[in-house]
Amino acid sequence: MIADLRNAFLDRLAAADPGLVRLRLAASAVLGIAIAIGALSPLHFPLTTSLVAAIAAMMSAFTVNDATGGGQALTLCLAAVVGAATITAAGLGAAYPPLDTVIFVLLIFVAVYLQRFGPRGIALGSMTFFLFFFPMFLQARLSHVPQLIIALLFGLAANAVVRFVLLRRNAESELVRIRRAFRARVAAAVRATETTIAGGTSDRNDRQIRTALARLHEAVLLIEDNAPDVVDAGEADQLRRRAIEVELAVSWLTITARRTASQPLPPDVAGDLVARLARFRSLMERDPRELPLISQTGEYSRLLVEGSRIDDRARPGDGLRRALAELAVADDRAQRIASRASTVDLPDEDEDREPTKAFAYDNQTRSAIQAVLGGGLAVLAGQFVSPQRWYWAVLTVFVVFVGTSSTGARFVKGVRRTGGTLLGIVGGVALALLVSGNTPAILALIAVCVFGMVYTSRVSQFLMAFFITSMLGLLYSLLGTFSIEVLWIRVAETAIGAACGLLAAMVVVPVRTRSVMLDDVAAALDELHEFLASAADLMSGRENLNIIEMSRDLDRAVEQVRTTIEPLTHPINLRSARRDYGWHVLTTLEGIAFRARHVAARAQPGQLTGPVAERLDQFTGRIVANVDRIHEAVSHPGSTRDRALVRDDGTPVSDRIDEAETRAVLSSLSHLDEGLIALGRVFGVDAVDPAPARE
Repeated sequence: MIADLRNAFLDRLAAADPGLVRLRLAASAVLGIAIAIGALSPLHFPLTTSLVAAIAAMMSAFTVNDATGGGQALTLCLAAVVGAATITAAGLGAAYPPLDTVIFVLLIFVAVYLQRFGPRGIALGSMTFFLFFFPMFLQARLSHVPQLIIALLFGLAANAVVRFVLLRRNAESELVRIRRAFRARVAAAVRATETTIAGGTSDRNDRQIRTALARLHEAVLLIEDNAPDVVDAGEADQLRRRAIEVELAVSWLTITARRTASQPLPPDVAGDLVARLARFRSLMERDPRELPLISQTGEYSRLLVEGSRIDDRARPGDGLRRALAELAVADDRAQRIASRASTVDLPDEDEDREPTKAFAYDNQTRSAIQAVLGGGLAVLAGQFVSPQRWYWAVLTVFVVFVGTSSTGARFVKGVRRTGGTLLGIVGGVALALLVSGNTPAILALIAVCVFGMVYTSRVSQFLMAFFITSMLGLLYSLLGTFSIEVLWIRVAETAIGAACGLLAAMVVVPVRTRSVMLDDVAAALDELHEFLASAADLMSGRENLNIIEMSRDLDRAVEQVRTTIEPLTHPINLRSARRDYGWHVLTTLEGIAFRARHVAARAQPGQLTGPVAERLDQFTGRIVANVDRIHEAVSHPGSTRDRALVRDDGTPVSDRIDEAETRAVLSSLSHLDEGLIALGRVFGVDAVDPAPARE
C-alpha cells in the first residue's frame, strides 16, 4: 500500500515537473542559501549582510539559465561584477537621497531592456535590480558596502558549488525522468479520454483534454531538447520521431473519443471502452526504463487484435478501439528506441543567427520606456501610502514588465500578483504569529517559502507572490519589525505598482495584445513556409533535410502565440467575443502545427519521385503561396490588395500510392491546407476555387 502511494506520488511529481528541473532549481536555491550563510558565519557579519548573500544565492539559482555550463559560469562572473557595482550604487544612493530613488527607477529601464539579449540579459537585468532593491529594503548604508560585496561573492560562490558540484545536472538521468513524465502525461491524456467517454462531451472535458495535450507536447519538446545531450544526432532524431508519433496517436485518440462520445452509446459499450482505456493507462504508467514493456503484456496483444477487427459491419466504439491500438503500437516503437537505429543522416547544423542589436526601437525598447515611466509614477503614488516603503510599488512595476510583451499580459500578471499578495498576507501573519521568537523555526519556514517561490516561479505568478509575501512576514519577524500593518502596506503598494505599470502600458506608446499576436503569428507562418518547402525537397529526393527540427521550430513559434494570446483567452477577459477569437486563432494554429508534426514524423527522403514529385511540388507550392498571402494579411492588416487563397483543384498527387506512410503524409498536408484556409478566414482572406485548367 505504501509502495503504491509512493509510486503514485512520484508519477504525479514527474508529470507535473518533467525531468524534475524545477525541483532541482528550488533545491539549489535553498542549499545555496544554507551554504552561503554557513560560510559567512565565522565572519560574524550582521544578519542584514548575511541576507544579501542569501538573496544572491537564491537569485542566481533561478535566473542563470544559460544553455551550457561554461555560459553559466560566465554569467555568474558577470553577475559578481554587475552586482558589486549595483550594491555600491545602492550605498551611494542611501547616502545622498533622493539619488537612490532616481537610480532605482532608471534600473527598471536597464533591467527590462536587457531582456532583449536572451537568458544572460534576463539574469543580469534581474540581479541588477534586486541587488539594488534588497540593500534598500535592509536599509544598508555606504559603510556597509564592503561587507555587502563580500556577502554577494559568497552567495554567488555558494550557488556555483551547488550548480557545478553538489546538484550538477545529469543529462542522462534527466532524460530518463523526462521520458517518465512523458508517459505519465500520456496516461493523463488517456484519463481525460476516459472521462469524455464516461460523461460525454462538455466544455469541462474538452478543457481537460486540451490541458493534457498541451502538457504532453511540453514533454515532447523537452525530449527533443535533452536528447542531443545524451545520444548522438541520429539516435536523437529517432527518439524525437518516436515521441512525436506517440503524441500524434494520443491526439488522434482524443479526437476519436470526442466523435464517439458525441453520439449516444449503449451503456455496455461505454463501460467496455472506459475499462479498456483504464487498462491501457495502467500500462502507460510503468517506468520507461523497463524496456520493452508494453509489448510483453497480454493486454497489448488484445489491443492489437481488437483494434484490427473492424470490417464493413462496424460496431459502436470500433474507431476508438483502432485509435487505442495505434497508440499501443506507437508506444511500443518508442520503447524500442534502445535499438538505436538512425533513419536520417543529419547534416551539421550551424545556424547563422542574426546578432541581437544593442540599440533598436522595438517592442522591447517601448516596454523599457513604459517601465521606467510606470516606476516614476509608482514612486509618487507609493509615497502617499508609505514614505518608508514606497519601493514595493516600484518592485511590482518591474515584475509586471519582466517577461511580458503587451498591455493585456501586464494586466493579467498584475492581477495575479496582487491576488497572490493578498493571500500571502494570511500566510505571512499566521506563520509569523506561530513561530514568533523562535529563530530556528523562522529560518526553516523561510527556507520552505524560498523553495516554494522558486518551484512555482515558472508556472504560477499567483503562488509565487503568495510565497514571497509569506516569506516577508517571516523576515520582518526575524528582524523584529513585524506588524500586520506592514503587510497591509505591502498589499497596497503592490496594487499601486500594478496600477501604475498598467497605466504606463496603456498610455505611453501602448503595445496592444492583438498587434503582438499578429507579429507572433507572422513568425509562425515564416516557420511554416520554411517547413513546407523543405518537406517537398525531402520527399522529392532533392535534399536530405532534417524537417523534425523545423517542425520543432514551428511548435515553438506556436507556443509563443499561445503565451501572447493568453490575455484574450483568460477568464478575466469579460468580452466573450474576444475570448472566442483568441481561442479560434490558437486552436487553428495548433491544428496546423499538429499536421506539420505528422508530416515530419512520416516523411522520408525520396518518397515521391518522377512525375509524382512534380505534382507534389505544385501541391506544396500552392500551400506555400497561401501561407505567404496570409502572412501579408497579418503583416499589413489594413492593406486592400487581393489576397484570395486558392483551394486544391482535387487532382490527386498520384493515383497509385500504396505506401501507408506516404498516404498519411499527403493526408496531413491536405488537412494542413484546410487549416490554412480556416486561418485565412480569421484574418479576412477568403478562399476561392482554382481557375479551370486551359486546354
